[in-house]
Amino acid sequence: MSGTESSAPARTLLTVEGLRVGFRGRRADVSAVRGVGFSLAAGECLAIVGESGSGKSVTARALVGLSAPGAEVRADVLELEGEDLRGLGDRRWRQLRGRGIGLVLQDALVSLDPLRRVAAEVAEPLRNHRTVPSRQIPSTVVSLLGEVGMPDPELRARQYPHQLSGGLRQRALIASAIAAGPSVLIADEPTTALDVTVQARVLDVLAARKAAGTGVLLISHDLSVVAKLADRVAVMYQGRFVEEGAVQDVLRRPRHPYTRQLLAAVPTAATRHTRLSGPAGGAGRRLPADGCSYAARCPVAVPECAVREPDLVERGAGHAVRCPRSDEPWPAPPVPAPRVRDTAPGTGGTADPVLEVRGLAKGFRDPDRVVRPAVREVSFALPAGRTLGVLGESGSGKTTVARMVLGLLEPDAGEVRIAGQVWSGVPEKERRALRGRVQLVQQDPLSAFDPRWTAERIVGEALGSPGRRRVRANRPRIRELFELVGLDPALAERRPRQLSGGQRQRVAIARALAPEPDLIVCDEPVSALDVSVQAQILDLFTDLQERLGLSLLFISHDLGVIHHLSDEVVVMRDGEVVEAGTAEEVFARPAHPYTRALLTALPRPEDAWSFSEVAR
Repeated sequence: MSGTESSAPARTLLTVEGLRVGFRGRRADVSAVRGVGFSLAAGECLAIVGESGSGKSVTARALVGLSAPGAEVRADVLELEGEDLRGLGDRRWRQLRGRGIGLVLQDALVSLDPLRRVAAEVAEPLRNHRTVPSRQIPSTVVSLLGEVGMPDPELRARQYPHQLSGGLRQRALIASAIAAGPSVLIADEPTTALDVTVQARVLDVLAARKAAGTGVLLISHDLSVVAKLADRVAVMYQGRFVEEGAVQDVLRRPRHPYTRQLLAAVPTAATRHTRLSGPAGGAGRRLPADGCSYAARCPVAVPECAVREPDLVERGAGHAVRCPRSDEPWPAPPVPAPRVRDTAPGTGGTADPVLEVRGLAKGFRDPDRVVRPAVREVSFALPAGRTLGVLGESGSGKTTVARMVLGLLEPDAGEVRIAGQVWSGVPEKERRALRGRVQLVQQDPLSAFDPRWTAERIVGEALGSPGRRRVRANRPRIRELFELVGLDPALAERRPRQLSGGQRQRVAIARALAPEPDLIVCDEPVSALDVSVQAQILDLFTDLQERLGLSLLFISHDLGVIHHLSDEVVVMRDGEVVEAGTAEEVFARPAHPYTRALLTALPRPEDAWSFSEVAR
């Protein structure tokens, strides 16, 4: 567990009291952050956790003066090392960003300039703040890239963002954020796109910065990351902190019902093939708006919870909770029944493969004009109604394989077959008849959407065909898809930029489900989701498999998610398959040293607390 004892109180770097952020809407005003307050000391890490749309990222942007246009930001106190940040002009904010406060954003692809090489992106804060002599900037950039775990940093520095995988782009963004040595570092989902080995290295970088006196504000839905790095944790729901305290207290002995259900929703090996639905799946009674904001979803709410919004009250040294019933016993949840696989034809087991990959190989030309292999001799088969999980570190070739499976990239060697028919190396017009049977859920939904379209139109596009009906005619089906992925139909008219990261990911999943495909290629489909919504989506995939015989090619760096959902697992490294087998075999008895290294590097929540215990 993180945190060290100190004989003298550390210097306070950031002080926030009564932070409120609102947006004016066409129909009603929205309060995204409602009276948040905290302090951050030198050498301390405060983590803010909560589901998508709870106000975490809005809080982070308000602290660096980057709130969306039209946002109204107010605070009783907002100070950085004694300087009042309220009412600062653009010039002063530019001086503070990067040097006073560094920010690591969640969407690495859209946060990096597509027209600049990685070296220019990382060098910008060094030049702006003149932290090193000009002649030392190139070597400093390479050193920073190596520090955050970037392989071949000299080569990557000369590449553009689109030439990097999602994990490599995220590391470039982190290197840029820490380049000028800010006193406060705000990390908004800094490990979202990273595999566990690189995640461990990035956490070590953040821990080293913290040990050197940097204050770290960590925003994350990954509670394992929070347990490893944070000293204190604040749980956020609908713009308020509902619980806060020392990380060991909040995660081992959660008091608020929302915190308890967040912990219970985390996928682990112990929850394999069981229902994980967290608080987002528990909507039930609707109580008056002046009551507890969580009451409508709380399994232990009583009529008194409708009276007023509770205050944040101390329930022990440094542990505060916004719940008058937090001292009452928590009822034991029902034990979910294990998922049983049917091996009859059409449901997996003995079924013919929906997808066959045979000896795939692909190379790309780098800036030195040298062709470097990205995928080498990859083979596997995926039967109907089954899930094949693909594991491997960033840059191992997982996404390249996915693009060849989708027919978006032609292999240099080998072939892909869909439902027994040759899919690779044929004209697109021959693939068109099967296109609706193979769908994709992208890792970066914001970059995949037309920014001018509403969420409704984005999903409706997938229901079309030559001469397709207008979106209005498909509206009942679109709303049904919204509900399937846990998305409020009221969001149908919003555009991608008006949605949170998790909401955009759910729109992407709804779009993939629209044509009722046989195979969905999922490239990190839950990486941007908080654990409660992640649990919903995993349950949704399970339901679709049981009802439709859907097959999933599931790419993820999250070993807990892969273990929970997959029937078979393929482990890739440097473009090759190094291990393959059933999920039980690969996770319980890994044969390859690389697989064992992945499992060893995995942050294990059970080292700090037991999910099965806190859920009760």
